[in-house]
Amino acid sequence: MHSGAEFLLKPVFLRGFSVSLHLVLLFVLFISCVFKKCKVGHSEAPKERNSWSDEGLVTLLDLALRTLAWGSLCVYFRTQLFISGEPKYPFLLRVWWGFYLSISCYCLVIDTVLYGKHVNVSVQYFVSDVVSVVSGLFFCYVGFFGKNEGSEDTLLEEPLLNGDSTASNEAESNKCKGGEAVTPYSNAGIFSILTFSWMGPLISTGKKKTLDLEDVPQLVPGDSVVGVFPTFLKKLEAECGTINRMNTLKLVKALISLVWKEILLTSLLEIISALASYVGPYLIDTLVQYLNGRREFKNEGYVLVSVFFAAKLVQCLSQRQLRFKLQQIGIRVRSVLVTMIYNKSLTLSWQSKQCHTTGEMINFMAIDADRVGAFSWYMSSTWMVLVEVPIALLILYKNLGLASIVAFIATILFMLANIPLAKLEEKFQDKVMESKDRRMKATSEILRNMRILKLQGWEMKFLSKIMGLRETETEWLKKFVYTSALTTFVFCSASTFVSVATFGACMVMKIPLESGKILSALATFEILQGAIFNLPDTISVIVQTKVSLNRIASFLCLDDLQSDVIERVPRGSYDAAIEIIDGNFSWDLSSLNPTLKEINFKVQHGMRVAVCGTVGSGKSSLLSCILGEVPKISGAIKLCGTRAYVPQSPWIQSGKIEENILFGKEMERERYNWVLEACSLKKDLEILSFGDQTIIGERGINLSGGQKQRIQIARALYQDADIYLFDDPFSAVDAHTGSHLFKECMLGLLSSKTVIYVTHQVEFLPAADLILVMKDGRITQAGKYYDILNSGTDIMELVGAQEKALLAFDSAAVGSLSESTSMSKEDGKMASGNGVVQKQENKDVQDCKADDIVGSKGQIIQEEEREKGEVGFWVYWKYITMAYGGAVVPFILLAHILIQLLEIGSSYWMAWAAPVSQNVKPVVGSSTLIIVYVALAIGASFCVLVKTMLLVTTGYKTATLFFNKMHLCIFRAPMSFFDSTPSGRILNRASSDQSAVEWSIPYQLDSFAFSMIHLLGIIAVMSQVAWQVLIIFIPVIGTSRELTRLIGVCKAPVIQHFAETISGSTTIRSFDEESRFSDTNMKLIDAYSRPRFHNAGAMQWLSFRLDMLSSITFLFCLVLLISVPEGVIDPGIAGLGVMYGLNLNMLQAWVILNICQIENKMISVERILQYTGIPSESPLLIEEKQPDCSWPSHGELDIRDLQVRYAPHMPLILQGITCTFFGGRKTGIVGRTGSGKTTLVQALFRIVEPAAGQIIIDGINISLIGLHDLRSRLSIIPQDPTMFEGTIRTNLDPLEEHTDEQIWEALDKCQLGDEVRKKEGKLDSTVSENGENWSVGQRQLVCLGRVLLKKSKILVLDEATASVDTATDNLIQQTLRKHFSNCTVITIAHRITSVLDSDMVLLLNNGLIEEYDSPRTLLENKSSSFAQLVAEYTVRLNSSL
Repeated sequence: MHSGAEFLLKPVFLRGFSVSLHLVLLFVLFISCVFKKCKVGHSEAPKERNSWSDEGLVTLLDLALRTLAWGSLCVYFRTQLFISGEPKYPFLLRVWWGFYLSISCYCLVIDTVLYGKHVNVSVQYFVSDVVSVVSGLFFCYVGFFGKNEGSEDTLLEEPLLNGDSTASNEAESNKCKGGEAVTPYSNAGIFSILTFSWMGPLISTGKKKTLDLEDVPQLVPGDSVVGVFPTFLKKLEAECGTINRMNTLKLVKALISLVWKEILLTSLLEIISALASYVGPYLIDTLVQYLNGRREFKNEGYVLVSVFFAAKLVQCLSQRQLRFKLQQIGIRVRSVLVTMIYNKSLTLSWQSKQCHTTGEMINFMAIDADRVGAFSWYMSSTWMVLVEVPIALLILYKNLGLASIVAFIATILFMLANIPLAKLEEKFQDKVMESKDRRMKATSEILRNMRILKLQGWEMKFLSKIMGLRETETEWLKKFVYTSALTTFVFCSASTFVSVATFGACMVMKIPLESGKILSALATFEILQGAIFNLPDTISVIVQTKVSLNRIASFLCLDDLQSDVIERVPRGSYDAAIEIIDGNFSWDLSSLNPTLKEINFKVQHGMRVAVCGTVGSGKSSLLSCILGEVPKISGAIKLCGTRAYVPQSPWIQSGKIEENILFGKEMERERYNWVLEACSLKKDLEILSFGDQTIIGERGINLSGGQKQRIQIARALYQDADIYLFDDPFSAVDAHTGSHLFKECMLGLLSSKTVIYVTHQVEFLPAADLILVMKDGRITQAGKYYDILNSGTDIMELVGAQEKALLAFDSAAVGSLSESTSMSKEDGKMASGNGVVQKQENKDVQDCKADDIVGSKGQIIQEEEREKGEVGFWVYWKYITMAYGGAVVPFILLAHILIQLLEIGSSYWMAWAAPVSQNVKPVVGSSTLIIVYVALAIGASFCVLVKTMLLVTTGYKTATLFFNKMHLCIFRAPMSFFDSTPSGRILNRASSDQSAVEWSIPYQLDSFAFSMIHLLGIIAVMSQVAWQVLIIFIPVIGTSRELTRLIGVCKAPVIQHFAETISGSTTIRSFDEESRFSDTNMKLIDAYSRPRFHNAGAMQWLSFRLDMLSSITFLFCLVLLISVPEGVIDPGIAGLGVMYGLNLNMLQAWVILNICQIENKMISVERILQYTGIPSESPLLIEEKQPDCSWPSHGELDIRDLQVRYAPHMPLILQGITCTFFGGRKTGIVGRTGSGKTTLVQALFRIVEPAAGQIIIDGINISLIGLHDLRSRLSIIPQDPTMFEGTIRTNLDPLEEHTDEQIWEALDKCQLGDEVRKKEGKLDSTVSENGENWSVGQRQLVCLGRVLLKKSKILVLDEATASVDTATDNLIQQTLRKHFSNCTVITIAHRITSVLDSDMVLLLNNGLIEEYDSPRTLLENKSSSFAQLVAEYTVRLNSSL
């Protein structure tokens, strides 16, 4: 061979050529950085240097320049291509990759040829060339086959991201379309799936900006609940026939059948991962013997290294796919369970609803379904112990012989030890969940009724009720966490106990303990400890999952509404629209007294039917039975046509006004405008900044009562149904608006429809074709108005009460009234809306609080606030220092450090003290070896016990303090906070986020501390490893964190929609809209699942790359060990390094995942802290300004230039009111809907603070005293009657200040005494959630009973008799006249009769006083607005009499 050819085979040429090649790359990068997009035509390579004779120097230079070149390439990618948007892989770069592969293959071939010729070739050359060939192949594949040009969203820092064309092609569409694009996972290639490169576009987007939901792609049908749920439902129905016959086992079977393929795949992956994880422990002894000089065959070291590395790769790939698939299963399972719970809530019977309140059902969805979904993460852990233990025992048997039997017995003992602990945990878990249900139920109810609590000054009493429920919950929680701590201690000590028992048995059995065998056993115990260590968590999760599944199954088994109550008749085949024959119905089927008895009537198509009767006579129940809501005892109901229903208590959805009116129908602009006109909504919409696009707050919180009623009437009208059912729709609007609605809706748009309307207003009866008079659940009279007027006493009671109300006025007033009536007879029809009444519709900002709260250009309900960027250090600091000022945390960390030192010390002791082989003399005796090991092990176990107890104590205390602080801030928040914050957001924090603080965060922080300290320990043992590669984890944390924030934000709409659906289920069913609401719920669930799914992908994207890095690091460590000459490193210590290195990838990933998960979980703390910083109302008590106990003694209100606005930048609502309400006098406040009446009341109770002016009561400026002092001295009967779940006693006297005799006296005065005496429990009679087992009128009377008990000097009636009939109204007025004769009574009323006997009348218009005088004086002035209001009312009334 010629000398030139020989030179080509010399290593010095190969390394020199590699040097020159990398110099070319550096030069190209330099030119590119200078000219950015300039194309490089050619560049001259440095001339080859043949003068180097030192081969090592050239090799070193080669490695240095490789490192520099690849580093520069990464920097170039980051600073030039990634930012500038150039094509990802320029042509020149790909050409260079091709040359790189060629020269790498050439070098490898030459090395092989030289080795074949027995030329001494350094092992470093082989390793370097193999790595170069593999990486060159990869880069060529990426550059030439990856098709990544033009993609903008791939992370260039990591070439593995570019392995799939799908990721790049989808990137731009994901960016532009956001949520419309389907996840790249749907059609990712095998390489992309294995490396999670399909996550590249989203991670890139998350790196450049804060992620929003539209950035997160849609799920594939297989993961979307829309695609999965129908399949699940079919399987469930096949399993148990009907949902009601389900049990927990059948539910589990259906869930398994939904994901059985994924379960099989994860099982296979788990087994592969377990087998791969035991390769290391199996081979450690062989490696130690190899390092000690024993060679079994040629190149044994390289074979060992290859097997170690291959096992690591297999373990890494299987683990990452396993973890992702498990989370994928969890997302599916949770989605279908939430959908099942939601759909069930739509069909629940009234009796079933009494068993489970809204708060409990929210818990099923927010907590129980989440827990079942989270179980998927632990699913394989339940049976993998049974696989891992036998494998471990086989390895132990190989190394330690019969001593492995002792290890097996010790392991079994520890597994059996969990049985009593698991039973205890299950019991305590049950109790915790029951307590949480009760607390959430009470919280949900209180949030719904916060306005009345603040008006009454009861909020702190109800806060103490929540705290009492929480105290019970925390008692059980404390027992649970301490039991859990004990379980953790037992199982943390398992590995130590098993190893001590095993090594002790070896000593007894005279089995020689060599360092290789000890290290193999310790590595086995380490893996076994992982399986056993997870057992406490697994057992705890199994217990929680079983409890949650039982709760969900029992809920799904509840009775639905009877499906056979109504017989639907096809249109055109029946002469009647509605017919009830011999109907007997009862809300409570166990009751001997049916709610409705012997009901018989027939309604022809196009008839108008009025239903009237006294409070509690069964009017609303009659409509409910037509809707199919009331269980049927006997009889038949026939219904022909579609229905629309307007309930007595308005049900308004959160969302735009337009969406509420359309209610799922397509927009028909002409019909829509007709409906707005008929419902007097046009002027309201003109005043609102966003018109019909204004977003309504939860439960219509930013609308007046009249507006809510008119919107739901508009909703019904727009449906164009055949049959309309109205439950007292005119009670919440003023006289004029009521007349307009009746004329335009009942007599206009619905003239050809079948209409049944309940009413307390006699003036609406004559227009009916049929009147049904009800009493005690029976129809006592039926016929036309004038036919039944003289044929029975029941109708006469109602009509007589109306006449009596008018005749109560003295003759002078009546004369004036008659005169004004006669003058306006011609214009009587102006009740429909012209003339002087036209000036009424200047709406109070109460009607447009959307503007009041957030400004004229902002909606009331804003997108839920979420922090952006990393979780601030202050969040961590607040959490850590919340309990005991953080004093316990150093002791927990110290315990962790001691545990780690003792564990590493015990392993180091065994590796150092035990002989490498039998022919080596031991350093110490076997007894000393074991005694020292046992001492170190016992010390570590004791530290585990101390650490665990300190941890659960601190975690429990911290959770309690967070809970108390958040709830105190919420209860002290101003009413504007509740107006603009949907209760779903608050409930989300009180349930999900609070659960995270209790259950997850302490253990997550503990896990991080443990893994970090453990990692530092390994670094100490493997000090030669370079750890700069950990920087790779930084880019992904931001994406994962923002996805987690999105998860939190997306959960609240699911809960809110659920809570709204439960409260409006009757309305939804009446419009036959169940399927639409179910579809909406599924879309919301998918919106919640999307960030969860991609968060799981992001975590595995990170973990895969970390695994690769740590595996390569481990590989080089092994190569280094086998390359070092024999005797340089102690084989035992080297083996110890390898033992710890086996877990390097898992531990490194564990540290980083813990960092991510802590940030994710700490978002719950961040969200709770948001609610601990809510600005509070004024102080409840100001000691130096506290009024006398007798205040107010006269009850005189002096209002001076009162100006009120809802926000500093908003216009004035009350624009400078000045007047005096004299003590002991009765003042009526009237005005058209929205004129400022309710705002004045809010200012009196300081629900809103005045912008200027004063309200002085008996000489004291109310703005200067404590809120509790003010509100506790005033009484109010609100427009929306409120009852709380509990008993009659707790509803009348929540503060427990009165005796039973006083309560009975109040009940008799408010006409409820006889009704309560009929109940079995008397004063302890049950009141269900929202008082739903009492009629609206009865609830109003209970509110009257409260003020009778309170006996305040000042009483405010805010539309207090809107929901009762005229006769009951007269009784209430008589009661008030009798028992509040010396009190100041302020009455806001739509019924003119309610204010006719007032001493003074205040008429408001557009926030100003238009008139203020005695009714007599105002009536004498025939041009006064009040006189015209009365005239209008009288005209309407006279037309009916």
